Amino acid sequence: MKFILRITLIITLAGCTIFYFSCDKSKLNVPPPTQTEISYFNSEIAFRTAILGVYAVLNDYYSSSNSAGGSGSAELESFFLPGDDLTSQTEEAYEVFGNRLNSTEGKIQQLWGSSYILCNRANKVLGKIENVEDGIYVTPNLKDYNKGEMLFLRGFAHYMLWNVFGTAPLDTADFSLENLNPPNSTGTQLLDQAISDFSQAASLLPPSWGDEDLGRVTANSAYGMLGKALVFRATVNKSNEDYQSAIEAFNKITGTSLTENFEDNFDVNTENNIESLFEFQAGPPIAGPGSTNSWLANDVVNIGVCSSYWQCFYNGNGTYMGGNLYVATNKFKNAFNAADPRLPLTINTDNNNILKYVLNGDAMEGQVNSLNNVRILRYADVLLLKAEAILQSGGSTSAAIELINDVRTRARNMVAGGTEPANFSTTETNKNTIFQWIMDERLRELGAEGGRWFDVRRWALGKLITLNSQFFNSNWPSITWDDHFLNFPVPSTEIDKNPNIQQNTGY
Repeated sequence: MKFILRITLIITLAGCTIFYFSCDKSKLNVPPPTQTEISYFNSEIAFRTAILGVYAVLNDYYSSSNSAGGSGSAELESFFLPGDDLTSQTEEAYEVFGNRLNSTEGKIQQLWGSSYILCNRANKVLGKIENVEDGIYVTPNLKDYNKGEMLFLRGFAHYMLWNVFGTAPLDTADFSLENLNPPNSTGTQLLDQAISDFSQAASLLPPSWGDEDLGRVTANSAYGMLGKALVFRATVNKSNEDYQSAIEAFNKITGTSLTENFEDNFDVNTENNIESLFEFQAGPPIAGPGSTNSWLANDVVNIGVCSSYWQCFYNGNGTYMGGNLYVATNKFKNAFNAADPRLPLTINTDNNNILKYVLNGDAMEGQVNSLNNVRILRYADVLLLKAEAILQSGGSTSAAIELINDVRTRARNMVAGGTEPANFSTTETNKNTIFQWIMDERLRELGAEGGRWFDVRRWALGKLITLNSQFFNSNWPSITWDDHFLNFPVPSTEIDKNPNIQQNTGY
């Protein structure tokens, strides 16, 4: 049974009096609420419920209707669309950039807000875990496991903030008046915090959970995200030490491998498989009618329920959320050899429609809620990141190429007697050639999964590629590109509220 989070709100009802009773002071003796923050954390079950409430914020990142702002708008558009893998049918700010990408854009405000909700909830529970009374936790190691989960999720929030904004306040403490108006981070401080949190989480999390908790983050999840964040930091800081640390983190991942079938990574019936390291749990494969309501805020809805995420953006079966279909760029389609078995599982070459997640039918609860998990991190991603780390740190070029070939071999072996994609020659020593192989393989293998913009952004920040309108190869050749778009604008609402926050350059 998947890790489905049912969050029960604790509602405090305030007593009120009216003039008729104002003379009778006994009427003011209102009993205290049945639950307070002080009294609530008194059992493992209470901690479990609170922890599930932190996971629930992931719904804000990956749902197309639920959001921190409550407006039914999808934050995920702000990091799915800007790369060179997807293009849209209408000119959207995240694709054409120009003066349309500005600090009042609602999805930016929502992603910022969701990230800090995630941090704040994680910080609250971390504080309760650190100060929990003896005897509350009775299950061996569970306290450490729970602490690891909270560190991981807080790290993920900082990772997202860095990849979208570049700068934002660090949030590592429960709310207090002393940290009411924190300043911007600088450099890679957001990524530094994510790395610190992932590293601690990896030392605390279990190797696996029971079937009833399938989908909770594990040590493998943390080592995977730790290595990924280290590669990202190494890209911009040119740090061999970070590349080496990333390789060490990846080497600590155990018990996982590539699935035999590439499509298993996008099928609702093969979620949380051996290749998966971190998934957004979108709901059970079968849900009863009306069992979920995607329009409710993340603290009263089952975690997950993609809210027609795939239906909205990929399969074109309706006009939900405006019906703005996201299709493959010609660059993405042309990156495949025509005989690559991944191509017909990824793109409809007749119309460039994306087939990932929807090829075999998207499991739906009603007409709104998609139940197919978002695969946030899988082992193929790790192999290609490890190849990049080996290459960029001056390691064995043949070892780096072999890792790329592992991914290509899985694809080739899906067809009996298959010959494509053929292995790259392990005798190649030209670093630029091999790096191009890695970039292209990441596009073929991971395109349309939500991470391409983060790759493009870090490579551009590290001066490994140069961006211009031709690079994106989208439906909109009039893209107005300038390098300041590598960091999206800080929401104007945050600058208005916090005098210590500075706007990103160019906005």
